[in-house]
Amino acid sequence: MIGRIAIEASCGNVFADLGYSNPEEAVVKSRLMQRIQELIVEQNLTPAQTAVLLGLDKLHTSRLLRGSLREFTTERLFKFLNGLNQDVEIVIKQKPATRQRAVLSVIPV
Repeated sequence: MIGRIAIEASCGNVFADLGYSNPEEAVVKSRLMQRIQELIVEQNLTPAQTAVLLGLDKLHTSRLLRGSLREFTTERLFKFLNGLNQDVEIVIKQKPATRQRAVLSVIPV
């Protein structure tokens, strides 16, 4: 007989569900990392070319390509995006009155 699997509703942030200490930052870093990886693929860069372009050694290039969030700060991810010919704009605006908390978000254009 197969046992039942408990299903728990997500709060909407997988990193909060997993118990990360700063889940909003993890989401931002994850989205930045995803965009960096997409750009590397779009530009047909090899790991060696990526390393040279972004000023990384082999180990850190591997960690970047594997999506190791804890390895890189948000600021460093911004610099990688610049290295991939991307402008990074930070927009600060008033949160809507209808929402309880202010949020961090990444919106690739």
